[in-house]
Amino acid sequence: MTQFAQRMKTMEKSASVIRGLFGTMGDPDIISFGGGAPAKEALPIETIREIAQDVLRRETRGVEALQYGSVLGLPDLREVVVTQLLAPKGVQAHMDNILITNGGLEGMNLLCQLFIDPGDVILVESPTFVQAVEVFEMFQAKCVGVAMDDNGMIPEDLEEKIKKYSPKMVYVIPTFQNPTGRTLSLERRKKVAELGSWYDVIILEDDPYRDIRYSGSDLLPIKAFDTTGHTILANSFSKIFSPGSRLGYVLASDEITAKLFDAKTATNSHTSMLPQVLCAEFFKRGYYPAHHKMICDLYRERRDTMISCIDAFFPEGTKRTYPDGGLFTWAQIPGGINTTELLAESLANPDVRVAYVAGEGFFIEGNGMGNNCMRISFGGVPPEKIRIGAERLGRLICSKVEGGLSCPAE
Repeated sequence: MTQFAQRMKTMEKSASVIRGLFGTMGDPDIISFGGGAPAKEALPIETIREIAQDVLRRETRGVEALQYGSVLGLPDLREVVVTQLLAPKGVQAHMDNILITNGGLEGMNLLCQLFIDPGDVILVESPTFVQAVEVFEMFQAKCVGVAMDDNGMIPEDLEEKIKKYSPKMVYVIPTFQNPTGRTLSLERRKKVAELGSWYDVIILEDDPYRDIRYSGSDLLPIKAFDTTGHTILANSFSKIFSPGSRLGYVLASDEITAKLFDAKTATNSHTSMLPQVLCAEFFKRGYYPAHHKMICDLYRERRDTMISCIDAFFPEGTKRTYPDGGLFTWAQIPGGINTTELLAESLANPDVRVAYVAGEGFFIEGNGMGNNCMRISFGGVPPEKIRIGAERLGRLICSKVEGGLSCPAE
């Protein structure tokens, strides 16, 4: 029998959740609230075609786009990160401290290469982004959940668990968190940065949804309050430019960036040059502001449609978040319904055929936590399909609710 590495056993549970998440995204007969993909209308296809026709010439940037490049990444793309994405959010950085990665997940992978030995503890929000857990478990880390409320990770519980477990890293998604859509408050952002410095713990701030805020007020990143270099900011171009480009970035201290350089060379030498050139030109030519407004308007409409449909079609007593940005809301269903079992029925029932992600997969604690919850993604679904899918799903849920609770639409 084939002998796989022990890490494949360690990550088995989280990998099965991810496998199921991607399984329904391409089925045209299913209305999927499951994946976190951007809307197809948010992809700047025509603009990128125009840029590509211009830059893919020998006399412009064709050779650069198809040749080996810098380990840290294309200089003008790193400058875009510093001037157009970080500075407006209150983070002052130098481009030599920016590493361009193959999507957001590679940043996590590289940082685990730097810091994580088998058995090390990583503190994560409860619930948290399951694909990050998959990466952490691949490095045989032990993930421990930190309690959340409507204002994000609770600092008192975080400090208590730092003292108890002496973790190598704290992983936090502070803005429009995946899966809940919650946002960490400003005071808590300050406190998380302080805790990282006080206890000599790396704070990995994963903020891929920050730039698609369409209501409420911007909050400074945790990194803005970091005075000791313990906070590492990771982000992605997937939600604001293109997930298919596989572009992300990491901002870290001089010391950590030097080690990231070494880990990157041992992993894949550098990130693909072609998407870097296209992305840099997209920003440098001034396309981003109008594009950003368009996607925020689009997602705001879809958020509003989804929230109104949950309120209209789901059982009374359903609790859901109201995100000021991002792609997700989080619903807690009354009546003792197991959302994992409900999902199987929803997909099999020809009158429903609606996908979502069952909540229990986002809780590393197990023991049935989150088994009455679901992550609902509205970003990639047009408003008319949101209404149809939410009504179908709501009707199914209402048929299962125990105790005679009614649905508002009845």
